[in-house]
Amino acid sequence: MPRTPEEVFRRLLDLLLVKDMDAIARLWAPDGTAEFPFATGSQPRRLVGREAVRGYLADYPELMDVREISAVTVHHTKRPGTVAVEFTAHGHTVRTGEPYRLDYMTVVTTRDGLITHYRDYWSPLAAAAAAGTLPELLDSLRPEVTR
Repeated sequence: MPRTPEEVFRRLLDLLLVKDMDAIARLWAPDGTAEFPFATGSQPRRLVGREAVRGYLADYPELMDVREISAVTVHHTKRPGTVAVEFTAHGHTVRTGEPYRLDYMTVVTTRDGLITHYRDYWSPLAAAAAAGTLPELLDSLRPEVTR
């Protein structure tokens, strides 16, 4: 079982490549959180608990087919148990079959080999473009016109 924050995160990336979302969820502490500060539309900004993470990840392989993770850079912090990681995911969008490349910046805190806090700074515009849902995202951002 991975113990350091870097080992836990690298295990997460390995599991993402083999599309084992359940095993990814098991990397979370039962009360661990996941935050997505740039989430838009119907995307959640915060998940609390392993089961919420499991539910969030359940359909991911039907949306994105991640084939490669490149340019992984781990930044060790002064906070025990916390790393900041930059990486790039390459793959295909399941809906469109189009290739994509998404850049991420993630801050991960672990305790006893489990994720207690995960903050993922990804671009909702890049993700929507990759998923073929950019028009829907842009429509959701337009202000409602009141009469």
